[in-house]
Amino acid sequence: MQKKKVVLPRATLDIYNYEENGCNIYEFDATECTPPEPMVNTIVALEMIKSEKDRLKVTFFHEPMPLYERISEHFNYFSEELESGDYLVTISKKIL
Repeated sequence: MQKKKVVLPRATLDIYNYEENGCNIYEFDATECTPPEPMVNTIVALEMIKSEKDRLKVTFFHEPMPLYERISEHFNYFSEELESGDYLVTISKKIL
């Protein structure tokens, strides 16, 4: 799997793109950030999620409950607690 860096205006973190199981994955790590940087970068990166095959995977240092409230109308999300105590959140577009 070849990860490519994506340049997004307004993003302050490195965002990478790759293909996995037929899906187009965008990914970044927000574990070293302080609020509001993780939320801001997630909202910016969600602009890339346009089809049912697109996914955004973000690693957070805590479960981002305020994010869920903000995106739940247009996006699905799945949260997984990692062994490190961080959370991997996978976000996809709701198909209506």
